[in-house]
Amino acid sequence: MQVARCSVVLSIAALVGAATAGTTSYMVDTAGSNVSAKVAFLAIGSKTADFPDVSGSARLSPTDPQRVDLDIKIDARTLTASDKTTQNRLKGEKFFWVEKYPMVRFLGSRMVLTDERTGTVQGSLTARGVTRPVTLTVAFDTPPADAGLGAAITLTGEATIDRREFGMKSYSLIVGRTVNITLKARLRPAG
Repeated sequence: MQVARCSVVLSIAALVGAATAGTTSYMVDTAGSNVSAKVAFLAIGSKTADFPDVSGSARLSPTDPQRVDLDIKIDARTLTASDKTTQNRLKGEKFFWVEKYPMVRFLGSRMVLTDERTGTVQGSLTARGVTRPVTLTVAFDTPPADAGLGAAITLTGEATIDRREFGMKSYSLIVGRTVNITLKARLRPAG
């Protein structure tokens, strides 16, 4: 009976190892990463919020670039804006509602490269307790095919969302509905 259990445990370990073989794990370097969100304001200008506290992880496969696990966590409580009034409104119940929903999260699960350094990552964005599909257009400073060589990689990404889909419907006459998101994530090898 003990031999059978040992066989089952070894089989499960082998399956887990096979599933992650050929991938390189990274951690997001918070000091070298940030997110910004820009939205039209009064139809003549724009407002930008910066999110300096970004963390998470990534797994890239040098041999199969479509295999990607990207987990970006953004602490919305740390957001900053150009003025205190805007900052307080964005942190409040009508926008991010940081007391109830302190984290924004992007989970990327499939990447399609358009060349050795650029492509798209399909995934989902969760903000304010709402999850929606989002496509992140990405560029790498080092080709993902070079993952595993022990060097850090910087990923920059852009996405456009409709804020109303995340329950942020207030001030519709003065604040645009389309939000342009820019991500910079410095990925350092885990371990």
